[in-house]
Amino acid sequence: MSKKESYIGNPVIDRLPAHLRQFIKPQNYDQYSAIDQAVWRYVMRKNVDYLKDVAHESYLQGLKEAGISIEQIPSMYGMNRILKKIGWAAIAVDGFIPPAAFMDFQAYNVLVIASDIRQLDHIEYTPAPDIIHESAGHAPIIANPEYSEFLRHFGEIGGKAISNKKDYELYEAIRHLSIIKEATGISEKEIKETEEKIEYLSNNMGEPSEMALLRTLHWWTVEYGLIGTLENPKIYGAGLLSSIGESTSCMTDKVKKLPLTIEAAYQDYDITKPQPQLFVTPDFAHLSLVLEEFTNTLAMRKGGLSGIKKLIDSTAVGTIELSTGLQISGTFTKVIEHEGRPIYFRTEGEAALANREKELIGHGRDYYKNGYASPIGKLKGINLAIEDMSPRDLMAYNIYEGETAELEFEGGMTVSGEIITGKRNLQGKIMLITFKNCTVKYHDKVLWQPDQGAFHMAVGKKVVSAFNGSADLESFTFDAHVPTEETIRIQKSDKQKNLENLYQTVRDFREGKDKNAKMRNVFESLKKDHPEDWLLSVELYELTQNDFELSEEILNYLEIKKAKQPDKRHLIESGVNLVKGTQLLEK
Repeated sequence: MSKKESYIGNPVIDRLPAHLRQFIKPQNYDQYSAIDQAVWRYVMRKNVDYLKDVAHESYLQGLKEAGISIEQIPSMYGMNRILKKIGWAAIAVDGFIPPAAFMDFQAYNVLVIASDIRQLDHIEYTPAPDIIHESAGHAPIIANPEYSEFLRHFGEIGGKAISNKKDYELYEAIRHLSIIKEATGISEKEIKETEEKIEYLSNNMGEPSEMALLRTLHWWTVEYGLIGTLENPKIYGAGLLSSIGESTSCMTDKVKKLPLTIEAAYQDYDITKPQPQLFVTPDFAHLSLVLEEFTNTLAMRKGGLSGIKKLIDSTAVGTIELSTGLQISGTFTKVIEHEGRPIYFRTEGEAALANREKELIGHGRDYYKNGYASPIGKLKGINLAIEDMSPRDLMAYNIYEGETAELEFEGGMTVSGEIITGKRNLQGKIMLITFKNCTVKYHDKVLWQPDQGAFHMAVGKKVVSAFNGSADLESFTFDAHVPTEETIRIQKSDKQKNLENLYQTVRDFREGKDKNAKMRNVFESLKKDHPEDWLLSVELYELTQNDFELSEEILNYLEIKKAKQPDKRHLIESGVNLVKGTQLLEK
């Protein structure tokens, strides 16, 4: 399946900006083996059998509305034909992508699906994101309109939440671990070293960033959320919906149930262990209320000095918006403060200016190749801010084309020079003033001098917002955010290929493609050449119910395997019980 075919047929994807499109990978559906299909079928049959009674009522209907079948791994093409009816789309990616990009996709109503599927040895749990978790976990509940809007808005907020340098370092370590744990031929030493690195980073993150807190809230809601009453909750979190084990254990009294509040954002979690507590929302509307309360604590709504400092700590491209609507995007490196307020800021590297998320003509990265800096705030001794001045007021302070202005700001910042022009917003407020022969000083220190060319001074009495990324999404490419380490593809041995052929024979027989296939021959080959495998025996048991002698022989074989492979005992029993349960229903 080509890259185009992996997502054709859904207009939602056409709206994606370039910085997100670069993450899209082809699903390569024909690379799924018959073993992969059997793993999908086993997990889905077991989950749906159990979840029909404990999942939120949207789950079963949502599987249909998302184009997800129990019998086979879904294709992006098929999912997108159906998802577009509810305003969503799905795209394939390679494993974990950066949290900000993941959130951005959600904001565009796009589900990010890691198209790989867990190995049979990891059928219950994999540290890597896989298609079982991403599609069967996330997709069904978005058919609920209230939850769908919550998820979209969560993505919108998450895309603007500010990270720090340690967040990305931890993300890369977790991505690396997820890759090597699903690969073959990786030494235990490398896995252990990576796990130790993650543990060290996790224990030395310092004050959690906005993105870290938002990811935690995402974990306790989107991934591990319960809905209903504390006494009788239902499952809606994708992590629970796609886990064979935790979807069962989470409903017991061993897991404490707490009402969902903003405090969930500050409750740590360990992805390697079952959670000791979960949070219950009374309904999906309450999720949005908690998200709004949390968002009010973020720099995107608070701005100010702390917002700029968060951007400096992030070492990534971010944006501040001033009270005039002027937006400055770049990598912030310095802020000068006075009485708890920012009076000057500076970015390094390329920068861009915008208003209402549209780059100002002539003020893009090509112009600000070496960064942008400006004083901000109010003039000293004057209650009226520049942006609030009438034409008469502006003339009185020589803020007028062709005049030489001497502006003294609160905190010791001065700007002097000849005014060339001003740029106004839609409300008529000046948001940018351009000077020539300009000198900018902080007390006696010169920050800009006339031989540096025209100086474009930002106008704004305060910073009203600070957020991750650029104001105009077309201003920056963000190529550096695409992971360079790719998932390791397993090199298949002849023995593995032979086992896949046996699985394929059974699958073709079930689907009616090869009605003459001999299940006994498959069973004999399985016993002789692949004594470690258990799942195909379960499938054979299901398909030989009309052959009493063979089905009993297979059942006895499975009993022996349970004794020899005690770690697989519960998996084998679940598979057999599913078959017996289906027989009872048919009778």
